[in-house]
Amino acid sequence: MAEVRERLEHDGRSYRLSQTWTGKGIYSLRGEATRSSQGAVAADGLRPHKFEDKRSGRDTRRAEFDPAARTPTLQRQDRLSFIWTFAFAPPRETATVAVADGKHVTTYAYQLAGRERVKTPAGEFDALKLVKRKDNPQDRVTEIWLAADRHYLPVRILVVDKDGMRLDQLAVRIALK
Repeated sequence: MAEVRERLEHDGRSYRLSQTWTGKGIYSLRGEATRSSQGAVAADGLRPHKFEDKRSGRDTRRAEFDPAARTPTLQRQDRLSFIWTFAFAPPRETATVAVADGKHVTTYAYQLAGRERVKTPAGEFDALKLVKRKDNPQDRVTEIWLAADRHYLPVRILVVDKDGMRLDQLAVRIALK
Protein backbone atom coordinates (compact mmCIF):
# COMPACT_ATOMS: atom_id res chain seq x y z
CA MET A 1 0.00 0.00 0.00
CA ALA A 2 2.59 2.57 1.07
CA GLU A 3 6.17 3.02 2.08
CA VAL A 4 6.59 4.95 5.31
CA ARG A 5 9.92 6.42 6.32
CA GLU A 6 10.44 7.77 9.81
CA ARG A 7 13.51 9.49 11.12
CA LEU A 8 14.31 10.62 14.66
CA GLU A 9 17.28 12.86 15.38
CA HIS A 10 18.14 14.12 18.86
CA ASP A 11 21.07 15.41 20.86
CA GLY A 12 19.63 14.67 24.32
CA ARG A 13 18.16 18.19 24.60
CA SER A 14 16.14 18.68 21.41
CA TYR A 15 14.63 16.39 18.77
CA ARG A 16 13.38 16.41 15.19
CA LEU A 17 11.03 13.75 13.84
CA SER A 18 9.99 13.32 10.23
CA GLN A 19 7.63 10.87 8.54
CA THR A 20 6.99 10.49 4.81
CA TRP A 21 4.26 8.31 3.28
CA THR A 22 4.53 7.41 -0.40
CA GLY A 23 1.71 5.36 -1.94
CA LYS A 24 2.45 2.28 -4.04
CA GLY A 25 0.44 1.04 -7.01
CA ILE A 26 -3.05 2.54 -7.15
CA TYR A 27 -2.35 4.35 -3.86
CA SER A 28 0.38 6.41 -5.54
CA LEU A 29 -2.46 8.49 -7.02
CA ARG A 30 -3.14 9.86 -3.53
CA GLY A 31 0.22 11.63 -3.56
CA GLU A 32 2.59 11.98 -0.66
CA ALA A 33 2.10 12.82 3.00
CA THR A 34 4.72 14.27 5.32
CA ARG A 35 4.63 14.97 9.03
CA SER A 36 7.23 16.68 11.16
CA SER A 37 7.60 17.33 14.86
CA GLN A 38 10.27 19.21 16.74
CA GLY A 39 10.78 20.08 20.35
CA ALA A 40 12.67 19.24 23.52
CA VAL A 41 13.78 15.98 25.10
CA ALA A 42 12.72 15.89 28.78
CA ALA A 43 13.12 13.32 31.55
CA ASP A 44 9.50 12.22 31.01
CA GLY A 45 9.64 12.01 27.19
CA LEU A 46 9.40 14.27 24.17
CA ARG A 47 7.93 17.77 24.57
CA PRO A 48 6.79 18.99 21.15
CA HIS A 49 7.02 22.66 20.23
CA LYS A 50 5.82 22.45 16.59
CA PHE A 51 3.96 19.87 14.51
CA GLU A 52 3.10 19.96 10.81
CA ASP A 53 1.05 17.53 8.67
CA LYS A 54 1.11 18.04 4.87
CA ARG A 55 -0.91 15.89 2.48
CA SER A 56 -1.65 16.17 -1.21
CA GLY A 57 -5.03 17.82 -1.83
CA ARG A 58 -5.49 19.08 1.73
CA ASP A 59 -4.56 22.19 3.67
CA THR A 60 -1.48 21.81 5.87
CA ARG A 61 -2.32 21.25 9.53
CA ARG A 62 -0.13 22.77 12.21
CA ALA A 63 0.00 22.65 15.99
CA GLU A 64 2.19 24.77 18.24
CA PHE A 65 2.85 24.09 21.90
CA ASP A 66 3.97 26.49 24.63
CA PRO A 67 7.50 25.40 25.56
CA ALA A 68 7.22 27.13 28.95
CA ALA A 69 4.03 25.28 29.94
CA ARG A 70 4.35 22.87 32.84
CA THR A 71 1.88 20.43 31.26
CA PRO A 72 2.83 16.77 31.84
CA THR A 73 4.54 15.37 28.74
CA LEU A 74 1.86 12.78 27.92
CA GLN A 75 -0.76 15.53 27.98
CA ARG A 76 0.94 17.49 25.18
CA GLN A 77 1.84 15.22 22.27
CA ASP A 78 1.31 15.36 18.53
CA ARG A 79 0.43 12.66 15.97
CA LEU A 80 4.09 11.87 15.39
CA SER A 81 5.76 12.37 18.78
CA PHE A 82 3.42 10.37 21.00
CA ILE A 83 4.66 6.93 19.93
CA TRP A 84 8.31 7.98 19.98
CA THR A 85 8.05 9.57 23.44
CA PHE A 86 7.95 6.01 24.86
CA ALA A 87 11.54 5.50 23.63
CA PHE A 88 12.57 8.22 26.10
CA ALA A 89 10.17 7.30 28.93
CA PRO A 90 8.88 3.69 28.66
CA PRO A 91 5.23 3.30 29.66
CA ARG A 92 4.07 1.91 32.97
CA GLU A 93 0.82 -0.03 33.31
CA THR A 94 -1.32 2.60 31.57
CA ALA A 95 -0.61 5.73 29.58
CA THR A 96 -3.21 8.39 28.85
CA VAL A 97 -2.03 10.60 26.00
CA ALA A 98 -3.49 13.86 24.65
CA VAL A 99 -2.61 14.06 20.94
CA ALA A 100 -2.91 17.19 18.76
CA ASP A 101 -3.20 16.85 14.98
CA GLY A 102 -3.45 20.53 14.02
CA LYS A 103 -7.24 20.46 14.08
CA HIS A 104 -8.29 18.60 17.23
CA VAL A 105 -6.84 17.24 20.46
CA THR A 106 -7.85 13.65 21.16
CA THR A 107 -7.15 11.67 24.33
CA TYR A 108 -6.17 8.01 24.05
CA ALA A 109 -5.62 5.50 26.84
CA TYR A 110 -3.11 2.69 26.31
CA GLN A 111 -2.77 -0.37 28.51
CA LEU A 112 0.43 -2.38 28.83
CA ALA A 113 -0.50 -5.87 27.57
CA GLY A 114 2.75 -7.63 28.49
CA ARG A 115 5.84 -8.68 26.58
CA GLU A 116 5.97 -10.55 23.29
CA ARG A 117 8.55 -11.61 20.74
CA VAL A 118 7.74 -9.75 17.54
CA LYS A 119 9.26 -10.55 14.17
CA THR A 120 9.72 -7.80 11.57
CA PRO A 121 11.89 -7.41 8.47
CA ALA A 122 14.32 -5.46 10.72
CA GLY A 123 14.70 -8.49 13.02
CA GLU A 124 13.11 -10.21 15.97
CA PHE A 125 12.61 -8.21 19.15
CA ASP A 126 11.60 -8.62 22.78
CA ALA A 127 8.83 -6.03 22.85
CA LEU A 128 6.39 -4.35 25.19
CA LYS A 129 2.90 -4.45 23.73
CA LEU A 130 0.53 -1.51 24.24
CA VAL A 131 -3.16 -1.74 23.37
CA LYS A 132 -5.39 1.32 22.96
CA ARG A 133 -8.61 1.20 24.97
CA LYS A 134 -11.75 1.27 22.81
CA ASP A 135 -14.31 3.66 24.25
CA ASN A 136 -16.85 3.09 21.45
CA PRO A 137 -17.59 0.13 19.14
CA GLN A 138 -16.61 2.23 16.10
CA ASP A 139 -13.16 3.06 17.55
CA ARG A 140 -10.12 1.64 15.84
CA VAL A 141 -8.12 -1.10 17.52
CA THR A 142 -4.51 0.05 17.88
CA GLU A 143 -1.64 -2.09 19.12
CA ILE A 144 1.95 -0.87 19.43
CA TRP A 145 5.06 -3.00 20.00
CA LEU A 146 8.12 -1.25 21.50
CA ALA A 147 11.47 -3.07 21.25
CA ALA A 148 12.71 -3.36 24.85
CA ASP A 149 16.18 -4.35 23.63
CA ARG A 150 16.35 -1.33 21.24
CA HIS A 151 15.57 1.62 23.54
CA TYR A 152 11.80 0.99 23.23
CA LEU A 153 11.69 2.04 19.59
CA PRO A 154 8.36 1.29 17.90
CA VAL A 155 8.87 -1.79 15.70
CA ARG A 156 5.26 -2.64 14.86
CA ILE A 157 2.03 -0.64 14.83
CA LEU A 158 -1.24 -2.38 13.96
CA VAL A 159 -4.44 -0.39 13.40
CA VAL A 160 -7.74 -2.12 12.58
CA ASP A 161 -10.79 0.02 11.80
CA LYS A 162 -14.42 -0.86 12.52
CA ASP A 163 -14.79 -2.46 9.07
CA GLY A 164 -11.78 -4.72 9.57
CA MET A 165 -9.39 -2.77 7.33
CA ARG A 166 -5.86 -3.34 8.66
CA LEU A 167 -2.85 -1.06 8.59
CA ASP A 168 0.20 -2.99 9.76
CA GLN A 169 3.38 -0.93 9.96
CA LEU A 170 6.54 -3.01 10.49
CA ALA A 171 10.11 -1.82 11.02
CA VAL A 172 12.17 -2.72 7.96
CA ARG A 173 15.46 -1.17 9.04
CA ILE A 174 16.70 0.42 12.25
CA ALA A 175 19.91 2.42 12.19
CA LEU A 176 21.30 3.94 15.37
CA LYS A 177 24.05 6.53 15.01
